[in-house]
Amino acid sequence: MARLALLVALLSFVVSPQLVPGVHSTTFTFVNKCDYTVWPGILSNAGQQPLSTTGFALDSGASKPLVAPAAWGGRFWGRTHCSQDSAGKFSCLTGDCGSGQVECSGSGAAPPATLAEFTLDGAGGMDFFDVSLVDGYNLPVLVAPQGGTGQNCTTTGCVVDLNGACPSELRVTSSDGSEGVACKSACEAFQQPQYCCSGAYATPQTCKPSSYSELFKDACPQAYSYAYDDSTSTFTCADADYIITFCPSPNASQKSSSSSSSPASSSDQATAATSAASASNSVNNSTMVYEGVLEASGAATNRAVAGLVGVGVAVWRMWQLS
Repeated sequence: MARLALLVALLSFVVSPQLVPGVHSTTFTFVNKCDYTVWPGILSNAGQQPLSTTGFALDSGASKPLVAPAAWGGRFWGRTHCSQDSAGKFSCLTGDCGSGQVECSGSGAAPPATLAEFTLDGAGGMDFFDVSLVDGYNLPVLVAPQGGTGQNCTTTGCVVDLNGACPSELRVTSSDGSEGVACKSACEAFQQPQYCCSGAYATPQTCKPSSYSELFKDACPQAYSYAYDDSTSTFTCADADYIITFCPSPNASQKSSSSSSSPASSSDQATAATSAASASNSVNNSTMVYEGVLEASGAATNRAVAGLVGVGVAVWRMWQLS
Protein backbone atom coordinates (compact mmCIF):
# COMPACT_ATOMS: atom_id res chain seq x y z
CA MET A 1 0.00 0.00 0.00
CA ALA A 2 2.85 2.38 0.87
CA ARG A 3 4.47 1.60 -2.48
CA LEU A 4 1.19 2.37 -4.30
CA ALA A 5 0.74 5.65 -2.42
CA LEU A 6 4.27 6.73 -3.36
CA LEU A 7 3.65 5.81 -6.99
CA VAL A 8 0.42 7.83 -7.11
CA ALA A 9 2.14 10.87 -5.54
CA LEU A 10 4.97 10.77 -8.06
CA LEU A 11 2.63 10.31 -11.00
CA SER A 12 0.61 13.32 -9.86
CA PHE A 13 3.83 15.32 -10.05
CA VAL A 14 4.49 13.98 -13.55
CA VAL A 15 1.23 15.45 -14.84
CA SER A 16 1.54 18.65 -12.80
CA PRO A 17 0.45 21.72 -14.79
CA GLN A 18 3.80 23.35 -13.97
CA LEU A 19 5.49 20.87 -16.32
CA VAL A 20 3.08 21.49 -19.17
CA PRO A 21 3.63 24.74 -21.11
CA GLY A 22 0.71 27.18 -21.18
CA VAL A 23 -1.32 25.49 -18.43
CA HIS A 24 -1.70 28.10 -15.70
CA SER A 25 -4.06 30.80 -14.57
CA THR A 26 -3.48 34.41 -15.60
CA THR A 27 -4.04 37.48 -13.43
CA PHE A 28 -5.33 40.65 -15.05
CA THR A 29 -4.95 43.75 -12.87
CA PHE A 30 -7.13 46.71 -13.84
CA VAL A 31 -5.83 50.17 -12.91
CA ASN A 32 -7.80 53.40 -13.27
CA LYS A 33 -5.65 56.50 -13.70
CA CYS A 34 -8.50 58.54 -15.15
CA ASP A 35 -9.80 61.37 -13.00
CA TYR A 36 -13.26 59.78 -13.13
CA THR A 37 -14.80 56.37 -12.45
CA VAL A 38 -14.52 53.74 -15.19
CA TRP A 39 -16.76 50.65 -15.31
CA PRO A 40 -14.76 47.82 -16.95
CA GLY A 41 -16.81 45.38 -19.01
CA ILE A 42 -15.78 41.77 -19.68
CA LEU A 43 -16.96 39.42 -22.42
CA SER A 44 -15.69 35.86 -22.74
CA ASN A 45 -15.38 34.33 -26.20
CA ALA A 46 -18.03 31.90 -27.41
CA GLY A 47 -17.73 28.57 -25.62
CA GLN A 48 -15.70 30.05 -22.75
CA GLN A 49 -16.88 30.17 -19.17
CA PRO A 50 -17.45 33.73 -17.88
CA LEU A 51 -14.98 35.07 -15.34
CA SER A 52 -15.97 35.71 -11.72
CA THR A 53 -17.35 39.11 -12.76
CA THR A 54 -18.47 40.53 -16.10
CA GLY A 55 -18.46 44.17 -15.04
CA PHE A 56 -17.64 46.36 -12.05
CA ALA A 57 -16.97 49.95 -10.97
CA LEU A 58 -13.35 51.09 -10.73
CA ASP A 59 -12.93 54.41 -8.96
CA SER A 60 -10.26 56.90 -9.94
CA GLY A 61 -6.92 55.71 -8.54
CA ALA A 62 -8.22 52.22 -7.75
CA SER A 63 -7.03 48.82 -8.96
CA LYS A 64 -8.61 45.37 -9.05
CA PRO A 65 -7.15 41.93 -9.89
CA LEU A 66 -9.12 39.32 -11.82
CA VAL A 67 -7.99 35.73 -12.43
CA ALA A 68 -8.67 33.94 -15.72
CA PRO A 69 -8.24 30.18 -16.18
CA ALA A 70 -5.88 28.56 -18.66
CA ALA A 71 -6.89 28.89 -22.33
CA TRP A 72 -9.42 31.65 -21.61
CA GLY A 73 -10.22 34.13 -24.36
CA GLY A 74 -12.22 37.33 -24.38
CA ARG A 75 -12.15 41.11 -24.29
CA PHE A 76 -12.12 43.96 -21.80
CA TRP A 77 -13.17 47.57 -22.21
CA GLY A 78 -13.96 50.62 -20.11
CA ARG A 79 -17.43 52.14 -19.85
CA THR A 80 -17.73 55.85 -19.13
CA HIS A 81 -20.41 58.42 -18.23
CA CYS A 82 -22.50 55.77 -16.50
CA SER A 83 -25.53 56.30 -14.30
CA GLN A 84 -28.59 54.59 -12.89
CA ASP A 85 -32.09 55.94 -13.55
CA SER A 86 -35.00 56.15 -11.12
CA ALA A 87 -36.13 52.65 -12.12
CA GLY A 88 -32.70 51.22 -11.27
CA LYS A 89 -31.58 50.71 -14.88
CA PHE A 90 -27.82 51.13 -15.30
CA SER A 91 -26.49 52.55 -18.58
CA CYS A 92 -23.37 54.22 -19.97
CA LEU A 93 -22.85 56.82 -22.64
CA THR A 94 -19.82 54.92 -24.02
CA GLY A 95 -19.10 51.18 -24.02
CA ASP A 96 -22.57 50.29 -22.75
CA CYS A 97 -23.31 46.55 -22.81
CA GLY A 98 -27.10 46.92 -22.70
CA SER A 99 -27.62 44.65 -19.70
CA GLY A 100 -29.22 47.36 -17.59
CA GLN A 101 -26.83 46.40 -14.79
CA VAL A 102 -23.20 46.93 -13.82
CA GLU A 103 -22.56 43.27 -14.75
CA CYS A 104 -22.58 42.79 -18.54
CA SER A 105 -23.71 39.15 -18.21
CA GLY A 106 -22.60 37.95 -21.64
CA SER A 107 -23.18 41.15 -23.62
CA GLY A 108 -20.47 43.06 -25.44
CA ALA A 109 -19.67 46.75 -25.77
CA ALA A 110 -21.76 49.00 -27.97
CA PRO A 111 -19.31 50.81 -30.24
CA PRO A 112 -17.38 53.00 -30.10
CA ALA A 113 -15.16 51.43 -27.45
CA THR A 114 -11.43 50.81 -27.05
CA LEU A 115 -11.00 47.02 -26.66
CA ALA A 116 -8.25 44.92 -25.07
CA GLU A 117 -8.53 41.43 -26.60
CA PHE A 118 -6.86 38.23 -25.33
CA THR A 119 -6.48 34.59 -26.29
CA LEU A 120 -4.56 32.77 -23.54
CA ASP A 121 -2.51 29.62 -24.18
CA GLY A 122 -3.05 29.73 -27.93
CA ALA A 123 -0.74 28.35 -30.63
CA GLY A 124 2.51 27.12 -29.11
CA GLY A 125 1.23 27.86 -25.60
CA MET A 126 1.47 31.60 -26.23
CA ASP A 127 -0.95 34.34 -25.18
CA PHE A 128 -2.10 36.51 -28.07
CA PHE A 129 -3.32 40.02 -27.26
CA ASP A 130 -4.03 43.38 -28.84
CA VAL A 131 -5.66 46.73 -28.26
CA SER A 132 -8.26 47.39 -30.95
CA LEU A 133 -9.81 50.57 -32.32
CA VAL A 134 -11.69 48.64 -35.01
CA ASP A 135 -14.92 49.33 -33.09
CA GLY A 136 -13.86 52.92 -32.42
CA TYR A 137 -12.34 54.64 -29.39
CA ASN A 138 -13.65 55.92 -26.08
CA LEU A 139 -10.67 56.19 -23.69
CA PRO A 140 -6.91 55.50 -23.54
CA VAL A 141 -5.92 51.91 -22.64
CA LEU A 142 -2.49 50.39 -22.05
CA VAL A 143 -1.76 46.63 -21.73
CA ALA A 144 1.53 45.80 -19.97
CA PRO A 145 2.70 42.16 -19.67
CA GLN A 146 4.28 41.24 -16.35
CA GLY A 147 6.91 38.51 -16.08
CA GLY A 148 6.27 37.03 -19.55
CA THR A 149 8.73 35.88 -22.21
CA GLY A 150 8.84 35.98 -26.00
CA GLN A 151 10.28 38.15 -28.76
CA ASN A 152 7.02 40.03 -29.18
CA CYS A 153 6.09 40.25 -25.49
CA THR A 154 5.79 44.00 -25.05
CA THR A 155 3.48 46.78 -23.92
CA THR A 156 0.80 47.86 -26.36
CA GLY A 157 -2.14 50.19 -26.35
CA CYS A 158 -3.57 53.53 -27.35
CA VAL A 159 -2.62 56.17 -24.79
CA VAL A 160 -3.50 59.27 -26.82
CA ASP A 161 -6.76 61.13 -26.19
CA LEU A 162 -8.44 60.79 -29.59
CA ASN A 163 -11.73 62.34 -28.52
CA GLY A 164 -10.44 65.87 -28.96
CA ALA A 165 -8.94 65.14 -32.38
CA CYS A 166 -11.91 63.09 -33.65
CA PRO A 167 -13.39 64.31 -36.97
CA SER A 168 -16.85 65.81 -36.52
CA GLU A 169 -18.46 63.07 -38.63
CA LEU A 170 -17.14 60.41 -36.22
CA ARG A 171 -17.52 62.27 -32.94
CA VAL A 172 -19.84 61.15 -30.14
CA THR A 173 -20.62 64.00 -27.75
CA SER A 174 -21.79 64.22 -24.17
CA SER A 175 -25.48 64.54 -23.39
CA ASP A 176 -25.28 68.33 -23.44
CA GLY A 177 -23.04 68.38 -26.52
CA SER A 178 -20.27 70.22 -24.70
CA GLU A 179 -17.48 67.66 -25.21
CA GLY A 180 -16.46 64.68 -27.28
CA VAL A 181 -16.68 61.44 -25.31
CA ALA A 182 -15.91 58.86 -28.02
CA CYS A 183 -14.84 58.52 -31.64
CA LYS A 184 -16.63 56.14 -34.01
CA SER A 185 -14.92 53.94 -36.55
CA ALA A 186 -15.67 54.78 -40.18
CA CYS A 187 -17.48 51.44 -40.43
CA GLU A 188 -19.82 52.36 -37.59
CA ALA A 189 -20.34 55.90 -38.89
CA PHE A 190 -20.94 55.18 -42.59
CA GLN A 191 -21.84 51.46 -42.78
CA GLN A 192 -19.96 51.12 -46.07
CA PRO A 193 -18.23 47.84 -47.09
CA GLN A 194 -14.93 49.55 -47.94
CA TYR A 195 -14.73 50.73 -44.33
CA CYS A 196 -16.14 47.54 -42.77
CA CYS A 197 -14.02 45.08 -44.80
CA SER A 198 -17.19 43.31 -45.91
CA GLY A 199 -18.73 42.26 -49.23
CA ALA A 200 -16.28 42.85 -52.08
CA TYR A 201 -13.78 44.20 -49.51
CA ALA A 202 -13.71 41.12 -47.26
CA THR A 203 -10.06 40.14 -47.86
CA PRO A 204 -6.72 41.67 -46.89
CA GLN A 205 -6.04 42.29 -50.57
CA THR A 206 -9.20 44.33 -51.16
CA CYS A 207 -9.68 46.06 -47.79
CA LYS A 208 -7.08 48.74 -47.29
CA PRO A 209 -6.59 51.43 -44.64
CA SER A 210 -8.83 54.47 -45.06
CA SER A 211 -8.00 58.06 -44.19
CA TYR A 212 -10.04 57.52 -41.01
CA SER A 213 -8.24 54.34 -39.90
CA GLU A 214 -4.92 56.04 -40.69
CA LEU A 215 -5.89 58.82 -38.28
CA PHE A 216 -6.18 56.17 -35.55
CA LYS A 217 -2.97 54.43 -36.67
CA ASP A 218 -0.90 57.61 -36.72
CA ALA A 219 -1.98 58.40 -33.15
CA CYS A 220 -1.70 54.81 -31.84
CA PRO A 221 0.76 52.87 -34.06
CA GLN A 222 0.51 49.61 -32.09
CA ALA A 223 -3.29 49.39 -31.93
CA TYR A 224 -5.55 47.72 -34.47
CA SER A 225 -6.97 50.46 -36.69
CA TYR A 226 -8.97 48.31 -39.14
CA ALA A 227 -9.85 44.63 -39.57
CA TYR A 228 -6.66 43.50 -41.38
CA ASP A 229 -4.14 45.45 -39.34
CA ASP A 230 -2.58 42.26 -37.91
CA SER A 231 1.11 42.65 -38.72
CA THR A 232 1.80 45.59 -36.40
CA SER A 233 -0.92 45.06 -33.84
CA THR A 234 -0.85 41.49 -32.45
CA PHE A 235 1.47 40.68 -29.54
CA THR A 236 2.45 37.40 -27.87
CA CYS A 237 3.75 36.33 -24.46
CA ALA A 238 4.31 33.08 -22.60
CA ASP A 239 3.49 32.74 -18.90
CA ALA A 240 2.61 36.39 -18.32
CA ASP A 241 0.18 38.30 -16.15
CA TYR A 242 -1.17 41.61 -17.45
CA ILE A 243 -1.85 45.11 -16.15
CA ILE A 244 -4.60 46.95 -18.03
CA THR A 245 -4.50 50.67 -17.33
CA PHE A 246 -7.19 53.18 -18.23
CA CYS A 247 -5.82 56.70 -18.88
CA PRO A 248 -2.17 55.68 -18.36
CA SER A 249 0.41 58.24 -17.37
CA PRO A 250 1.84 60.02 -20.46
CA ASN A 251 5.37 58.98 -19.54
CA ALA A 252 4.69 55.25 -19.57
CA SER A 253 7.46 52.79 -20.86
CA GLN A 254 7.03 50.91 -24.14
CA LYS A 255 9.01 48.03 -22.60
CA SER A 256 7.25 45.31 -20.66
CA SER A 257 8.43 44.50 -17.13
CA SER A 258 10.62 41.44 -16.84
CA SER A 259 9.22 40.71 -13.40
CA SER A 260 6.06 41.29 -11.40
CA SER A 261 5.49 44.63 -9.69
CA SER A 262 2.67 46.55 -8.13
CA PRO A 263 0.03 47.94 -10.53
CA ALA A 264 0.80 51.57 -9.80
CA SER A 265 4.59 51.34 -10.21
CA SER A 266 4.46 49.21 -13.36
CA SER A 267 2.06 51.50 -15.15
CA ASP A 268 4.08 54.52 -14.06
CA GLN A 269 7.04 52.97 -15.83
CA ALA A 270 5.25 52.55 -19.12
CA THR A 271 5.77 55.17 -21.99
CA ALA A 272 2.92 56.63 -23.98
CA ALA A 273 3.01 55.87 -27.67
CA THR A 274 2.63 59.48 -28.71
CA SER A 275 5.35 59.30 -31.32
CA ALA A 276 4.74 57.03 -34.30
CA ALA A 277 8.45 56.87 -35.03
CA SER A 278 9.52 55.68 -31.57
CA ALA A 279 6.59 53.29 -31.31
CA SER A 280 7.30 51.71 -34.68
CA ASN A 281 10.82 50.82 -33.48
CA SER A 282 9.33 48.54 -30.81
CA VAL A 283 6.77 46.89 -33.11
CA ASN A 284 7.59 43.42 -34.42
CA ASN A 285 6.26 42.12 -37.71
CA SER A 286 4.29 38.90 -38.19
CA THR A 287 7.41 36.89 -38.95
CA MET A 288 8.92 37.83 -35.59
CA VAL A 289 5.67 36.89 -33.86
CA TYR A 290 5.88 33.44 -35.43
CA GLU A 291 9.53 32.98 -34.44
CA GLY A 292 8.70 34.05 -30.88
CA VAL A 293 5.99 31.40 -30.68
CA LEU A 294 8.40 28.72 -31.85
CA GLU A 295 11.19 29.79 -29.50
CA ALA A 296 9.13 30.05 -26.33
CA SER A 297 6.97 27.00 -26.91
CA GLY A 298 9.94 24.86 -28.01
CA ALA A 299 11.98 25.66 -24.91
CA ALA A 300 9.04 25.08 -22.60
CA THR A 301 8.23 21.77 -24.31
CA ASN A 302 11.83 20.57 -23.97
CA ARG A 303 11.84 21.37 -20.25
CA ALA A 304 8.52 19.59 -19.78
CA VAL A 305 9.67 16.46 -21.64
CA ALA A 306 12.91 16.34 -19.63
CA GLY A 307 10.98 16.62 -16.37
CA LEU A 308 8.54 13.90 -17.35
CA VAL A 309 11.29 11.49 -18.40
CA GLY A 310 13.30 12.10 -15.22
CA VAL A 311 10.37 11.52 -12.89
CA GLY A 312 9.28 8.48 -14.89
CA VAL A 313 12.71 6.88 -14.48
CA ALA A 314 12.64 7.59 -10.73
CA VAL A 315 9.22 5.94 -10.43
CA TRP A 316 10.42 2.82 -12.28
CA ARG A 317 13.54 2.50 -10.10
CA MET A 318 11.59 2.84 -6.85
CA TRP A 319 9.13 0.21 -8.05
CA GLN A 320 11.96 -2.20 -8.82
CA LEU A 321 13.65 -1.62 -5.46
CA SER A 322 10.49 -2.03 -3.37
